[in-house]
Amino acid sequence: MSCLLLPNSWSTTILASKERRVIEPRKKQQDAGSTRDRILITNSEIAQPNSIPPLVSALKTCAHQNAATFHFPGHNRGRAAPSSLVHLIGLKPFIHDLPELPELDNLFSPEGPILEAQKLAAKLFGSSETWFLVGGTTCGIQAAILATCSPGDYLILPRNSHISAISAIVLSGVIPKYIIPDYDCLWDITAGVTLSQIEKAIEELHMEGQKLCHSYEIPVIVDEAHGAHFGFHPQLPSSALQQGADLAVQSTHKVLCSLTQSSMLHMSGNIVDRERICRCLQTLQSTSPSYLLLASLDAARAQLSEKPGSIFNNALDLALETKNLIRNIPGISMLGTLGFSNFPVIDPLRLTFGFWQLGLSGFEADETLYSDQGVISELVGTRSITFAINLGTCRDHIQRLACGIKNLSEASLLSFEKIKGQIEDHCGSAPFSDITVCLNPREAFFARKRKVAIGESLGKICGELICPYPPGIPVMIPGETITKKALEYLVLVKNKGATISGASDPLLNSIVICDV
Repeated sequence: MSCLLLPNSWSTTILASKERRVIEPRKKQQDAGSTRDRILITNSEIAQPNSIPPLVSALKTCAHQNAATFHFPGHNRGRAAPSSLVHLIGLKPFIHDLPELPELDNLFSPEGPILEAQKLAAKLFGSSETWFLVGGTTCGIQAAILATCSPGDYLILPRNSHISAISAIVLSGVIPKYIIPDYDCLWDITAGVTLSQIEKAIEELHMEGQKLCHSYEIPVIVDEAHGAHFGFHPQLPSSALQQGADLAVQSTHKVLCSLTQSSMLHMSGNIVDRERICRCLQTLQSTSPSYLLLASLDAARAQLSEKPGSIFNNALDLALETKNLIRNIPGISMLGTLGFSNFPVIDPLRLTFGFWQLGLSGFEADETLYSDQGVISELVGTRSITFAINLGTCRDHIQRLACGIKNLSEASLLSFEKIKGQIEDHCGSAPFSDITVCLNPREAFFARKRKVAIGESLGKICGELICPYPPGIPVMIPGETITKKALEYLVLVKNKGATISGASDPLLNSIVICDV
């Protein structure tokens, strides 16, 4: 049996393929496009709900009870809250930090306000069922893979998937079938995968005699961490559910406005066993979920549902204004879709600018923008920086960003010949374009290991999950042969200022290998 994971959270931008039928293998029982059909353009104000959302209301009622409390958490509704944190955030978060009281419902067996809140979210996002997550999208990706794959099954996924997918492979015991995505060396970013690449992967598994399910009606999981806003404005890409995905996991706390670590898992159609999803979520999520996180999901849903077609008007206008302010600054490149002809749709709220014509890495430019204008970006790369426009973005911040980039240009602009040499010297291929898998990630995770000097690791089997962070795309995955290209890339991004995550030696003087 096989399933397919399509991530869009890993890239500095979200690029959508022309080949939309990649996740339209069958007709859905429910109309996944109904959300977009309901969209009406009105005005740009960010709406607040007219009535209190069900879970927010339940939390408010419980917090204001005159109760004699003999339950956890230990701060006892703020009575023993640490003073240092109270001075920072006040008492209200502690007053509303409640456990699983009967009035607040049970996350794993909802019958009251949680169930009602999840049903309202499912209606808004166009899913057949929605689950609230307090373990982030990482938890949702792990649950989706565990719910659709069994040990020994094949998971078709891009090699640049987020580390949460790799951890799910270790937990589930599935065998990865990697697709190597397109790579743009000028920007040092990778794109998504196309229908033809997926069909090729399926055919290769078929030729190898592997079992494929439902005559290719393979469950499609989409890591839509950065796309919870998709489908809610004509200028935004369609959502994964609207394009026919079976499962989509969204970080509601990213572009939408819930609290950090809160996410949603959406299901559409009947190809996936919903009971198995429930069991997997109960296995992975905390038995003491934060009701502040859960209520924030309900509140974010209510905020969006007030004006789903116009809530992003102002953000989209500010994004366009930002482009117009920066596009003509000398030495600054702006990412579009020309470099990825198969991916003509880009998230307009994600702006990526390149700085190589100034002789700067993204890390160097980011440091200057922070020290000069106090600008904090979403994602820094070797060649570029990505800035996220959201519902809270204001014009003053846009002006500071444009001013900072203009100052950067005036101070750093180099001659054309030097620029040309730097561009040519950088171009190559993705660091994982020539991977060889010796052990699947689960086998490598449990294999005996030892540490060797970095110079002695070439050709050995990697025992660590090593990736520059953010965005959390592994350059090395346990079980793969360590290549010269991967080592050189890790040293390059480290020297440019990236943080290396997962390595036992963050200085990269040594590396853990599988001793097999």
